[in-house]
Amino acid sequence: MKKQQTYENPLESRYASPEMLFNFSPDKKFGTWRKLWIALAEIQKELGLDISQEQIDELKANAKNIDYEVAAAYEKKFRHDVMAHVHAYGDVAPAAKAIIHLGATSAFVGDNTDLIQLRDGMQIVKKKLLNVMGGLAKFAREYKDLPTLGFTHYQPAQLTTVGKRATLWLQSVLLDFEELEFRLETLRFRGVKGTTGTAASFKELFDGDYSKVKELDQQLSARFGFNNVFGVTGQTYDRKVDAEVMALLSNIAQSAHKFSNDIRLLQNLKEIEEPFEKNQIGSSAMAYKRNPMRCERIGALAKFVMSVSRGSDMVAATQWFERTLDDSANKRLTIPQAFLAVDSILGIWINVLDGLVVYEKMIAKHIAEELPFMATEYMIMEGVKNGGDRQELHEIIRTHSMEAAKQVKMEGKPNDLVDRILQDKNFPINKEKMLSLMNPVNFIGFAPQQTVEFLDHEIQPILDKNKELLGMDFELKV
Repeated sequence: MKKQQTYENPLESRYASPEMLFNFSPDKKFGTWRKLWIALAEIQKELGLDISQEQIDELKANAKNIDYEVAAAYEKKFRHDVMAHVHAYGDVAPAAKAIIHLGATSAFVGDNTDLIQLRDGMQIVKKKLLNVMGGLAKFAREYKDLPTLGFTHYQPAQLTTVGKRATLWLQSVLLDFEELEFRLETLRFRGVKGTTGTAASFKELFDGDYSKVKELDQQLSARFGFNNVFGVTGQTYDRKVDAEVMALLSNIAQSAHKFSNDIRLLQNLKEIEEPFEKNQIGSSAMAYKRNPMRCERIGALAKFVMSVSRGSDMVAATQWFERTLDDSANKRLTIPQAFLAVDSILGIWINVLDGLVVYEKMIAKHIAEELPFMATEYMIMEGVKNGGDRQELHEIIRTHSMEAAKQVKMEGKPNDLVDRILQDKNFPINKEKMLSLMNPVNFIGFAPQQTVEFLDHEIQPILDKNKELLGMDFELKV
């Protein structure tokens, strides 16, 4: 039986997906280090350095032969993670030991790997964000015509539709997606820059031939899928990159939190409910409860992402000159965990959208309770058409509205404003016209048209362009 005596990160055990966990795993990190060392040696050989094919073959043959215990022992001795892995690699590839990491500084493997993980992490996020967009779009289109109470200040306001409200969630996600695309398109590789960014060591290796140093930089970056390369760096790439990516993750978390809050409020109103499984327990004490645990989990993880994003802001602001090392521990903690949390959030969001339940009769009930108040201006206009005095009709409605509101709030009775006005002989309106006025469809404006237009013009082209990434499911671990 597994012992439970050390801290276990819940992002790993409870929430994040295997693909995102792998992206920030030791195998991905240190395996990428070795790929970078191999590529560096290969290109250096092509550009004329004294590196043999035998050395490169040996590096390739042992690329996955990582002994983590040996590396840990070296790191304890050297207090330097990169040199620990250089020596561990050299132990299994002795013929190539002399040329591993030739001319490079620690940031060559550390920073370039970080950028690869940022890119690959954003690609995982992109796929899940697209599936959230697809789920929201499907929901919005299905319920584009269903009237519902709008709320401002969480007070009943003019009607909207369930689908139109979903487009508000979708609009936020669209902004996040556009930012994500921009980050992926403009992400730069650090490449080969040397100890303080001057490439001095490579100038020495290539006898002052700057064109070969540039060629090395460009070729290596292209091999790892980067068209954009930093023209200048210190020892590290600009830590603004981390701050920008973390801001993106925070923005996604904000959009998710907004959605989860709205669903939790709607679930309290019994209008829309997140999925609830047959054997799921809502409360250990109150057996009848159906708590919105999925949306609450989204909110909890979103708060975490928003909070840790500040760490990258502070790192970017406080780097000294060409570099300081007070970024390292912060980066190790904040960036992977923010990605793992956003990965979890999006998976849960997909799961929620796949099983949302809409209670149309409860929505209609809430409309019926409030619509008479909202229709009063229409009643006045109809009364004026039938010969009434606008000011007198306004006073009649004001008086009846106060009495109807009193009945609702103080006595818990239904809203009887319509009946009161129909029975008032001083208000010129007939029952048939009154009932036609009270159709909720009269109060939703252009909500259905706006929904369809938004989906067709702004969302569907993105979904069509990325259709190979759509169709994923997500099952909760716990």
